[in-house]
Amino acid sequence: MARRLWTPSVEDVTASNMYAFMSQVNARYHQQFESYEALWQWSVSHLSDFWKEVWDFCRIKSSTPWEIVVDNEKKMPGAQWFKGARLNFAENLLRHRDDRIALIFRSETQPPERMTYAALYDEVARLAASLKNAGVRPGDRVAGFMPNIPRTVVAMLAATSLGAIWSSCSPDFGIKGVLDRFSQIRPKILFTADGYFFKGKTFDCLERISGIIQELPSIENVIVVPYTAPFPDIRTVSRAVRYDAFLSGTTPSEIHFEQLPFDHPLYIMYSSGTTGLPKCMVQSAGGVLINHLKELVLHTDLKREETIFYFTTCGWMMWNWLVSSLATGATVVLYDGNPFYPSPGSLWKMARDEKISVMGISAGYISALQNSGFIAKEEYDLSALKTVLSTGGPLSEEGFEFIYDTVKKDLRLSSISGGSDINGCFVAGNPMGPVHAGEIQCRALGMNVHAFDETGRSVINELGELVCTSPAPSMPVYFWDDPAGEKYRSAYFDVYPGVWRHGDYIKINDRGGIVIYGRSDATLNPGGVRIGTAEIYRQVEQFPEIEDSLVIGQSWKNDIRVILFVKMLKGHALNDRLKTRIRTAILKNASPRHVPAKILAVPDIPYTLNMKKVELAVKKTVEGKPVLNRDALINPESLDYFSDLVELKED
Repeated sequence: MARRLWTPSVEDVTASNMYAFMSQVNARYHQQFESYEALWQWSVSHLSDFWKEVWDFCRIKSSTPWEIVVDNEKKMPGAQWFKGARLNFAENLLRHRDDRIALIFRSETQPPERMTYAALYDEVARLAASLKNAGVRPGDRVAGFMPNIPRTVVAMLAATSLGAIWSSCSPDFGIKGVLDRFSQIRPKILFTADGYFFKGKTFDCLERISGIIQELPSIENVIVVPYTAPFPDIRTVSRAVRYDAFLSGTTPSEIHFEQLPFDHPLYIMYSSGTTGLPKCMVQSAGGVLINHLKELVLHTDLKREETIFYFTTCGWMMWNWLVSSLATGATVVLYDGNPFYPSPGSLWKMARDEKISVMGISAGYISALQNSGFIAKEEYDLSALKTVLSTGGPLSEEGFEFIYDTVKKDLRLSSISGGSDINGCFVAGNPMGPVHAGEIQCRALGMNVHAFDETGRSVINELGELVCTSPAPSMPVYFWDDPAGEKYRSAYFDVYPGVWRHGDYIKINDRGGIVIYGRSDATLNPGGVRIGTAEIYRQVEQFPEIEDSLVIGQSWKNDIRVILFVKMLKGHALNDRLKTRIRTAILKNASPRHVPAKILAVPDIPYTLNMKKVELAVKKTVEGKPVLNRDALINPESLDYFSDLVELKED
């Protein structure tokens, strides 16, 4: 039984947005729910009523009311949500127009920048007018190759106010990675910065943009935002104009927000692309809006007087999720740069300085922080911090305990998980419930999540596939250039027809907590027994001399054997004594089947551009199979080491 690390007080519970929402449901539907689990069960068995209540509770703005919440609660894919409603995504995010701070920008090298809600509205108004004059219309694609700065937010809001579709990559993507994405969607406008900063160094973007533009004839204007230099030289970039020159000279008194159907496209998100061209997932304005508000207002318990931060780039869905916080009127902190520059305490210093209430980080960051030896509570006053969110991978029990030991005892640590596919979470945090080490608190409201065994049976306290058996509004409306829907169906519905199979290997316990054991396509099967890679990573993370690791199952003599690769911390080497210690820890704390047959040191661990480990790409390389799209990796050269390893040809 996982150790309980935190329990909300009665005052915490009754002051939460979740409690207020539950009280609203009780009053309107003559219920007497007292627990989250009962509320979740109602939410998935009464989908129409539940999403109607979210719409009301989160005060979604629409010019035309909806006529029906969902046309078919059983249809997936293809359910239609809030038919008849007409709204605008940007209008909902810009509903506040006052002197409260909307955006705080922090970076490695530059002084903090602040923008009020009134100033944000006015700059969006000017840019929207300029984009409209440039011919941007509903359905046009506007792309961003931008760092995480305020003008990226302004560009997205201006584009979506006109009904254009926004899609972005972070500036550390290579030319081919950008073209693999943007060449499919054929954008009309491209926003870029002249460069970005990372680890104290300045990186130029304009040379890469010149190469990108040559391959994207659909682009009519390249709008260059000065960031690393006040007056960048843009003469080498065709069709380029500086942001200040493009911006309308007058500020319209009001933004004309295009009123569009609930399912009008808002974002195009991308799969990792490690098995070919990235899939282009089109998500609706209404679906993203209502799902993000459900997660931010209810599960995160975000309130207007609070400040929220998530460490992310513009190439990760957590950027889209973070920016939706504007709809609550809270203050959003943007950070551009390396989280460990100039020291491991950089983000925690920022949390103190900006009085951050909700701080979002990743499991990988927490692991790196453990290895650094940094103890936040000894350095900074974090009295304003009430919630820490973690995603990007399973967070181990030790990772949970590390946050409570070194950051703060009185906070809610919510591990959350979902994906770019739904621009949100299947499993999330619960401000009314306790936190247990290594566990995600709950299945998200309205998400009919189960663990399916190999026969398609829903199981509790057993390992299984994460599935969702009912539709949800933020599921893609379609994939780009997939008129028959074949790519969409094969991505999620090929194993269990009519049921979304997400690709995670999980266990749901009898109190509603969830543990994720890794990607199901990377699940190991030694001796025919399925085990998750996260169980091995958890043990390896306890060794301070190991910086990172990756585990695969290698086909060997009509079975599967476990192979563990470790990247050693500088100044340490892998030797027989350390191998024995690793195997002993895994044997003692996991099982004999988890124990690696081989442990090998490697110079680097390959990651996707979205910072996910790529076990499958390594497995293919080890087995001599081609990795079709190495450009989907942030460090593709790291794969070369895994080719033709002599040690993997021996017993």
